[in-house]
Amino acid sequence: MRNEADLPFFFGPDGELFGLYHAPASRPRLGVLMCPPLGQDLIRCHRLYRQLAQSLAARGVAVLRFDYHGTGDSAGESLAVDWRRCLRDTETAADELRLRAGTDRVVAFGARLGATVAMCAPAARFVEVVGWDAVLDGAAHVARLDHLQAALREDTGRFTRPRGHADVAGQWLGFDVSDRLRSQLSALRIDTPAVPTLFIESARSPSSAAATRVVALDHPTTWDDLGRLESAILSHPLIHAVTTHLEAAA
Repeated sequence: MRNEADLPFFFGPDGELFGLYHAPASRPRLGVLMCPPLGQDLIRCHRLYRQLAQSLAARGVAVLRFDYHGTGDSAGESLAVDWRRCLRDTETAADELRLRAGTDRVVAFGARLGATVAMCAPAARFVEVVGWDAVLDGAAHVARLDHLQAALREDTGRFTRPRGHADVAGQWLGFDVSDRLRSQLSALRIDTPAVPTLFIESARSPSSAAATRVVALDHPTTWDDLGRLESAILSHPLIHAVTTHLEAAA
């Protein structure tokens, strides 16, 4: 039976954004906004985000999970996903969390592009961002997605013969992507985050090699492994690292 505090709801100016609030047992001093990644990463991280939210709430932290416009259970189609709208939705979600939790201290957690969104949304007024394998070089990330999409098109383990280019044009791993979003991501580059940021990195991940606040995990994360595309991303070391860090902050 679902706890009443964990019931889903819609919010935002037009009620288009989906969220799920995880309330702690006592009045919280800290809130955590869980900024999701995009595309296949969002699907694969869903279970981990839920586990992390429950772990934080059990430690007295208020948590809000949400979906950007055009993703998850929010309104809009995949082709409507726009980077600037993601930033605005993040700011709206941060304010919603402050209202529900009764605290102005909000930290953002995000995996991959979820971390990037949090770092690029100063109006959300995060006191800190905790980024897991954050994307700091948008052009390199787009190139990786294009490479994976090309490999997926010719994957004989999924298709009896290669799919035509026309069948997969404008997609990244099963999700439609607009030229606008492709251009926006290609232009992204973060050298120095404007918000205090703790980077949590999988082994051999190069994204924040120059960062000064880095927690390294023991094992690599299979983000770009086509053989595990349908497998959930789970990491107990990640959950432990985040809950330990934020429990101290709370």
